[in-house]
Amino acid sequence: MTEKEKMANKMLYDANYDKELLRDRLEAKDLCFEYNQLKPSNIEEQEKIMKKLLGKTKGNFTIVAPFWCDYGYNIEIGENFFANHNTVILDGGKVKFGDNVFVAPNSGFHTAGHPIDAERRNKGLEYAYPITVGNNVWIGAGVQVMPNVTIGDNVVIGGGSVVVKDIPSNSVAVGNPCKVIRAITEEDKKTCWDKK
Repeated sequence: MTEKEKMANKMLYDANYDKELLRDRLEAKDLCFEYNQLKPSNIEEQEKIMKKLLGKTKGNFTIVAPFWCDYGYNIEIGENFFANHNTVILDGGKVKFGDNVFVAPNSGFHTAGHPIDAERRNKGLEYAYPITVGNNVWIGAGVQVMPNVTIGDNVVIGGGSVVVKDIPSNSVAVGNPCKVIRAITEEDKKTCWDKK
């Protein structure tokens, strides 16, 4: 079994020295670099690079530079996806975003982790577990989502949160570690943000 196959199967794999994975990461980093150098107004070229880099895209999406990922091919984004400045996706494992997902600046999605014991960690071994984000989700600024997390539909994750466990649908969650603080209800539709 190749190291890439081990990575895809949630096994420990050699991330530091495997030639295939090193090549894949360099190709992705080169595309990210190219993307990040484009003028913001060059939307056509941005879309072209992202469609080449990412595993799956739908029709409408915006990713504001700078953006970084490890492989790109393990990332799937839904319709009307928006990621603001400094989004980082370490996609050794699959990272799937549903439709209408908004990601605020400086957020990260990290599928990779390392053994706690120094002996295996120092050999360059790591694991990668998937991250899934549902539909109609708002991820606040500076949120960090850790490996093996599922965020349900219609969720708001408060800024600065560190998400280490699954978050159920229709909830507001915040904190480190991130916890549900309340459900989203019909009352939320009555909130008026334009008071003078």
